[in-house]
Amino acid sequence: MTKAAPLLLSALAGATALLLTVTAPATADPNSINPIPVLNGTNGLPNLPGRTKAVFQVTGMASPNNTENYNVLGTDLGIMWDNGNGEMLTAFGDTAGLGIPNLLIGSTWAWRSNILLRSHTQNPGNGIFFDSVVRDIFGQARDLIPSPKIPFIEISRIPTAGIAVGGTQIMSMMSVKTWDDVGEWTTNFSSIAVSGDNGENWVELPATRRPNDGGNANFQMNAFVKGGGFVYEYGTPSGRNHPAYVARVPEGAVGDLGAYEYWDGGKWQKDVNAAQPVIGGGVAEMSVQWNDYLGQYIMLTTDPWNSVVMYTSPNPEGPWSAPSVLIDTRELPTAYAPYIFPYQTGRDLYFLTTVHSQYNVILMHTTL
Repeated sequence: MTKAAPLLLSALAGATALLLTVTAPATADPNSINPIPVLNGTNGLPNLPGRTKAVFQVTGMASPNNTENYNVLGTDLGIMWDNGNGEMLTAFGDTAGLGIPNLLIGSTWAWRSNILLRSHTQNPGNGIFFDSVVRDIFGQARDLIPSPKIPFIEISRIPTAGIAVGGTQIMSMMSVKTWDDVGEWTTNFSSIAVSGDNGENWVELPATRRPNDGGNANFQMNAFVKGGGFVYEYGTPSGRNHPAYVARVPEGAVGDLGAYEYWDGGKWQKDVNAAQPVIGGGVAEMSVQWNDYLGQYIMLTTDPWNSVVMYTSPNPEGPWSAPSVLIDTRELPTAYAPYIFPYQTGRDLYFLTTVHSQYNVILMHTTL
């Protein structure tokens, strides 16, 4: 960011006070937001009375990471994975910054749909600190896969999962066609993008596109986890409050949709239309990881009331437990998209979640 940036921030301060801060529990449309601290009603970390505590603001002007230095004033998601060499990559979704606003989609901000930051933080007890960011020629965080941001064509291309296989970084993304009612949106397709240079440059694999119809409609928002030589892909339809499904593919064949198998409730099948839910409903943005302390797989998501919840299972395909609440919606009604820190931390469970009312990502801690 140039030296003029502080002046631009000052000039925007009055204008941002007029922006609408969305406080509906499960809003989807990211365009009417205000990421400026104090002006959006926030001052410091949320004080949560339940089992989970907010420990560190990861992004935004109130973060020790000072992400405004590369034009990230506000963002959401926070999908973390190990790159295979002990470095953590984190993909963020719709990101607000300074620049030419996209008035076509009703945004006062310049928007990017998918950005990536890197970190060597292994113990997040004192926060997650970033070492580098994928930048444009002006030093600002840039889109990994560009999106035209045209309603009814593609309004955003948003990451939903990431994993490393054999030195290749793999990211699942959804092409959003429209923002619909609260908690609902319509996708064109989901697909996989890959990077061979530690996330600096990405290429979409068109052959991995899953159109939003038939059985493929159940894999529009995804989560990845490895196990037994397979990559397991958990999927839901676009939007929130849906069933979750699971597929698996040999690690070396992630880019080949013909190599995937789908859990039909009793066995693995090649037919995507045979997939049956492993969790019957109430699933939104999700993350899945094996947890050494519990000796179980865990899934974090939000439920229909917008509480952050955790499911557990001894196997990738289930059976999955009933959900336990980590953050009650009454504590933090605009929280969504809980993503698990990728390194084992014993009884301490760390995850990122977005708080829409301040449109930034916060590190959370709970004790298992």
